[in-house]
Amino acid sequence: MSQENFPKWPGKPYPLGANWDGKGVNFALFSENATSVSLCLFEADDHTSKVITVKMTEQTDYVWHIYLPGVKPGQLYGYYVDGPFEPQNGHRFNPNKLLLDPYSKAIDGRINWSEAVFGYPVKSDDPDRDLQQDTEDSGYYMNKSVVIDAHFDWEDDELLNIPLHQTIIYEAHVRGFTMQHPDIDPQIRGTYKALASPPVIAYLQKLGITAIELLPVHHFVHDSHLVDQGLDNYWGYNSIGFFAPHSDYSSVGSMGEQVKEFKEMVKALHSAGIEVILDVVYNHTAEGNHYGPTLSFRGIDNEAYYRLVEEDKRYYMDYTGTGNSLNMLHPRTLQLVMDSLRYWVTEMHVDGFRFDLASTLARGLLEVGKLSTFLDTIHQDPIISQVKLIAEPWDIGAGGYQVGNFPVQWSEWNGKYRDSVRRFWRGDESQVAEFAYRLSGSSDLYMMTGRRPFASINFITAHDGFTLNDLVSYNEKRNMANGENNMDGESHNLSWNCGVEGPTDDPEIIELREKQKRNFLATLFLSQGVPMLLSGDEYGRTQRGNNNVYCQDNEISWFSWNWNDDQKMLFDFTSRLVELRKNSHIFSRRKFFHGRDIHGKGVQDIRWLSPNGTEMSDDEWNRAYVRCMGMVLNGEAMDEYDQKGRKIKDDIYIFMVNSYWEAISFQFPERQKHKSWELVIDTHEGGFAGNTIVDQYELQPRSLVLLRQIKSMD
Repeated sequence: MSQENFPKWPGKPYPLGANWDGKGVNFALFSENATSVSLCLFEADDHTSKVITVKMTEQTDYVWHIYLPGVKPGQLYGYYVDGPFEPQNGHRFNPNKLLLDPYSKAIDGRINWSEAVFGYPVKSDDPDRDLQQDTEDSGYYMNKSVVIDAHFDWEDDELLNIPLHQTIIYEAHVRGFTMQHPDIDPQIRGTYKALASPPVIAYLQKLGITAIELLPVHHFVHDSHLVDQGLDNYWGYNSIGFFAPHSDYSSVGSMGEQVKEFKEMVKALHSAGIEVILDVVYNHTAEGNHYGPTLSFRGIDNEAYYRLVEEDKRYYMDYTGTGNSLNMLHPRTLQLVMDSLRYWVTEMHVDGFRFDLASTLARGLLEVGKLSTFLDTIHQDPIISQVKLIAEPWDIGAGGYQVGNFPVQWSEWNGKYRDSVRRFWRGDESQVAEFAYRLSGSSDLYMMTGRRPFASINFITAHDGFTLNDLVSYNEKRNMANGENNMDGESHNLSWNCGVEGPTDDPEIIELREKQKRNFLATLFLSQGVPMLLSGDEYGRTQRGNNNVYCQDNEISWFSWNWNDDQKMLFDFTSRLVELRKNSHIFSRRKFFHGRDIHGKGVQDIRWLSPNGTEMSDDEWNRAYVRCMGMVLNGEAMDEYDQKGRKIKDDIYIFMVNSYWEAISFQFPERQKHKSWELVIDTHEGGFAGNTIVDQYELQPRSLVLLRQIKSMD
């Protein structure tokens, strides 16, 4: 059909993107500096064949728009955008490059990497080659945006709104979690459908977590240099579509069906009482630096979407280490991010977000600021401000490390918690003072700004770095499989191999490693704040020493469901820790400890003890060799109330830790002597126990013990 015979109406500038109303589709694209925009439709059964290219003549407030009656869901489309090609001034328009719609609700397939998807002649050795314009049409090689039917029967599904202090997060990968599950049809493994399957949901319920935090599911790009090596961008921190669920995770195709499948996954998880949190990457895109491909934002309006070097706009400000940073100072870019967040809450029903390298988003002209446009806008939004907001509070730019500095309403990945706990259990000197702060909710970081213990997302391990098993098995990373000569990944891991590097048959080392895993897990779930468990740590998953599996879409990073006896025991220990935390209010307080006398009672809600049973002195807090201490948690003195205004009370616990390599006899304080105590946990003895203890306890080397006071029957 010719362009002249194709029915077309002016359309509207809002909403942005491609929106089907049952009779046709309204297309709207923002570009402030473009001189012309053409919409191209492609055959559904052959996305390389063009149906028609329609020039868009209507523009309102820099939004180009058109309405095409008769166009239906499943239609593939993209844009060709023309304008000035002046890289030194920040403009990189190229009318020969097909571009994805930034508001795509679905994206079909992968990029077929070719020189044509770059805006400049790739073969040239000229360092200034990006200043030249390539003229080859990239439409054949590009993946395409897809018009969707947004209708879905959610029935009575709604956000679960589990209070943060009661939240237990499980960080997982959509694909890797189910790729080897024996009870899931091989045809759907690694998909949204698999994650919502009964065997997986039953497993998550048995473990006891309340929220699953998914590594990026925004549609992302598999980098050309990885594809050339036979690798993939497994983690997905390379977004190109902030509204579109990644199509590789769909079991039913990528022509828009992935949207419905994602919604069905969320609905199933909600029915099981499990929230869905998305790891989102708004700090950069997959287009890289000035030598990167032209896929969407760069060709639509480079200067609007990206932070450019003010003195030479040919180059990009790179706060992320990926080549570019999104320009959150531009109102339309800010709108894009806010519209995306709102879409995932209202249309996809997700319960919250973890923001990758969030300091980049909070930057003003240069510095990170609490009053940045992005943070201020989120706080004013009636929808986004009400879901879980978690920051990774750093980037690689100057002043980017912002742990403790995000405003009220935000929680943060507490990197200081991770490092402190690792140092303590490794046996480093001078650790008890900071370790005590981390155990009790990191009040030094959050209390003075009016925040609560649940501002701290506590974690020992995450997707980036060693797994728990490898943390106690390797001193050095083993990343050769990544093809970067072991130069990638963090070298400062604060790990300890317990005496032998890597796998071993030595029973003493195996026993020590298992105990160290229990120490870490018990610390995590008994600390104030919000615990986050890395998928697989509950059984001891290994990545064979690789601490940067971003490109390993294989058994190195996949979840294994074939466990030995030690792994089964570790899972049982972990699930019981989760259950203990859920059933004991004292470990998930909403408020910080007072650490003072409670009026008229002569007791305290928290006390720190030396092994001789007395209060820790200032001198002991500062002694380098001190590696053992105790903590009394008085649940009877809690000053908290439940949602119905009823006063909360709990048991009295004694929590003892010893990272020293010899046993230490721990005396109970005078007011706790001659009481009956139940041994709840002893990591040296394999975990949970039930013995009755009186007056003192022999704390074994490198072990953690939890005792609960047995209430009198009088």
